Amino acid sequence: MDSTEVAPAADTYPKKILEYMEGFLVSKTLFTACELGVFDVLLAAARPLSAEEISQTVGASLDGTERLLAACSGLQLLETHQHNGQVSYSNTEQASLYLTRSGSATLYHSIQYSSRTIYLCWHYLTDAVRDGTNQYEKAFGVSSKDLFHALYRSDEEMVKFMQLMNSIWNVCGRDVITAFDLSPFKVICDLGGCSGALAKQCTSAYPECTVKIFDLPKVVQTSREHFVKEDDHRISFIEGGAVLLVEALLYENGAGPLTAQLYSLNMLVQTEGRERTGAQYSAMLTAAGFTNIQYRLTGKIYDAVLGLKEA
Repeated sequence: MDSTEVAPAADTYPKKILEYMEGFLVSKTLFTACELGVFDVLLAAARPLSAEEISQTVGASLDGTERLLAACSGLQLLETHQHNGQVSYSNTEQASLYLTRSGSATLYHSIQYSSRTIYLCWHYLTDAVRDGTNQYEKAFGVSSKDLFHALYRSDEEMVKFMQLMNSIWNVCGRDVITAFDLSPFKVICDLGGCSGALAKQCTSAYPECTVKIFDLPKVVQTSREHFVKEDDHRISFIEGGAVLLVEALLYENGAGPLTAQLYSLNMLVQTEGRERTGAQYSAMLTAAGFTNIQYRLTGKIYDAVLGLKEA
């Protein structure tokens, strides 16, 4: 290259990197607006409200409320209205549906759990990556040797976790259940967070169950890599039955999707589990005696894996 020539400049504005750096600001803005009940107040009012009206109703400072509402408007969670030089706010359609406590597909409880539990665990992500262990002890001062004891460390926390699962199911459940033709199975049991001895007790109570559904927390993701095994307890499956796993599947080449990759990091921080590819789940189910294993990508947060227990 001639000494007088100038090499092409790299992109001098790292937009993506800056967006990633500020990602937690977006999350906490959403979390705070939900926690204060901003979207609930606007839904109940059924008309646009001024920042002063909202601040008085939620019990917050006017200055702080104005800034929060402006940020929510910028995030397209609120609509702004101008009248005689005054600004008022109303919910967007999605905010009313997903961000209010009474919304038919509310994610409110999931947001609360993300803000008050997951966010605190992620403060120690660096330690989780270094140590390969979950971070409940550092985040909450509770032992994580018994994962479910940590997850359900109080009645309030257990209810929060169950509400989280239910709110996500409101969004993804239909797609998961319809991913396969389950009409041949007459009784379906959702075992949700059951694990180990608890899962064995759950299934024993419903011996007629022909399809057992598992979702978060991942009962197939124990550190010993055995399918549904903990403390030498196995979940029983009747012949001709099946298991339906509700998972965020990774692409086979490991290139994505980003949500599943981030969820895998969250599994490390919270449970020391991981997200997997469909082929990896297939291998685990095969080793556990299941056949005709299929998996489907739903295009939503969670996908589905079905394994049959031959008669």
